[in-house]
Amino acid sequence: APDYRIKDPEKLARVAARLGIETDGKDPAALAREVAQKAIADFTRFEEEPCAFLTSTIVEGRRRKFVHCDIAPSSIDRAIAEVIAQSTMGMDADPVNLIFGGLKCALADYTGMHIATDLSDVLLGTPHPVVTEANLGVIDPECVNIATHGHNPVLSEMVVEAARALSAEAQAAGAKGIKVMGICCTGNELLMRQGVPLAANQAAQELAVMTGAIDAVVMDVQCFIPSLRPLAECFHTRLITTDPRAKIPGSYHIEFNEHHALDLAKEMVRLAIEAYRRRDGNRVFIPQHKSRVVAGFSLEALLKIFAAVSPERPVRALTGAITEGRLKGVCLFAGCNNLRVPQDSSHLTVARELLKNDVFLLATGCSAGAFAKAGWLDPAAVGELCGPGLQGFLQELGQASGISPGLPPIFHMGSCVDNTRASDLCMAMADDLGVDVPKVPFAASAPENMHEKAISIGSWAVAMGLPVHVGAMPPIEGSALVYGIGTQIAHDVYGGHFLLEEDPQEGAKKLLDALEYRTWKLKVHRAAAQKYGTALASGW
Repeated sequence: APDYRIKDPEKLARVAARLGIETDGKDPAALAREVAQKAIADFTRFEEEPCAFLTSTIVEGRRRKFVHCDIAPSSIDRAIAEVIAQSTMGMDADPVNLIFGGLKCALADYTGMHIATDLSDVLLGTPHPVVTEANLGVIDPECVNIATHGHNPVLSEMVVEAARALSAEAQAAGAKGIKVMGICCTGNELLMRQGVPLAANQAAQELAVMTGAIDAVVMDVQCFIPSLRPLAECFHTRLITTDPRAKIPGSYHIEFNEHHALDLAKEMVRLAIEAYRRRDGNRVFIPQHKSRVVAGFSLEALLKIFAAVSPERPVRALTGAITEGRLKGVCLFAGCNNLRVPQDSSHLTVARELLKNDVFLLATGCSAGAFAKAGWLDPAAVGELCGPGLQGFLQELGQASGISPGLPPIFHMGSCVDNTRASDLCMAMADDLGVDVPKVPFAASAPENMHEKAISIGSWAVAMGLPVHVGAMPPIEGSALVYGIGTQIAHDVYGGHFLLEEDPQEGAKKLLDALEYRTWKLKVHRAAAQKYGTALASGW
């Protein structure tokens, strides 16, 4: 793959060390091979050894729990095959056993997600704070506009590089240049690493084409909708599919592979330039809505910011603010848009309530896109949205770290397949507090869940020990047993559970209750341990 190189050898070394690989004296290429072999083994292992990218990234309490419940996957492919076989007609009729099989598959998803995020950072660079823009107003009528859509940064990064290389060809066609923008989570990946603006999240993808100014949509996998094809026929826009598993009849198909990455990306960009020549300026209408976005908060970037306040133990800047009562906890916003509700409304409603109640918010995927478009990733919104405790905390961090133009109300951590960044922060908090994850004031919310990924991510988050708000009801109410397992019994076994609540105001209240309960219990038990000189109780 000659067009790629290792951009973050320091992260490669950290990942290798976490996996138990000796790093001294090895060049990055040799180290990368050993890390890749560990990753491949986690997909294909037949022995009963749990996945390395799972066990090396969680606290000891979770390792013991997963082994005890027999849900620690030995390989990703095997876990998927097992649950398919288990749920086939004439097989498993025990709903509890089926759910345990589903949780094993969900933890396999977590494992693959961690592999993907780690190796994307190594190859493409670990994100750091960037300033950019979001919403349809980022489309430039004077440029060749290319929207990257999907979830594969290995492709979209090459599109950005090809666009830079072919700028002169676009100018020869009469354009000012080439502008690449994101739709959905490929957009989030480019936003985090390259500062590329985000035009739309999942449910707004058609609106970008309807501006009449998008010359090509380059798609890889997931979340693009078949209606884009007949819609594009109303304009000059060229749809380019790139994966053999994700084709749309009538679209251009350029099958992407990493061996000829840049050449293939240039072919796609040239299709956009050709389409630009056919654009009808009379049919262009670009709504002038866009917001400033401060994003790029990988775990490494967050810990660097925290270190400006707490150099010895960076995460203590966050855990200390919680134990001191300045913050009520942390909540990760993830997941999709769901057409059962007005687009983005549930994300914004739940987040607004948590912000004004001093909850530190993280966001990924289309949830992060909702906040970006609304202007909630702009530091200027802190005063309007945040409660006094959160305001003071963000101002303290911003002044100490020197981030310009300041820190936003919500921290964008990447695409919907980057949620392990937030999980890693939760594990660091658990280690610092000296407790297992179910005792950490950390929650998750999918206010507009829609995709199968949301089921899997929510399930592994519950198994990790988190209360997880789900804003669109999954079809489980027909069984009192299954409903009870998800909402109650899961808490007894794993410490996490689902909060199934379609009303976003009520969902926010339930999340606040869950966080406040954990914060209160943590305070009580820490005080008791300090008073009597004992370790923290393990039975609460």
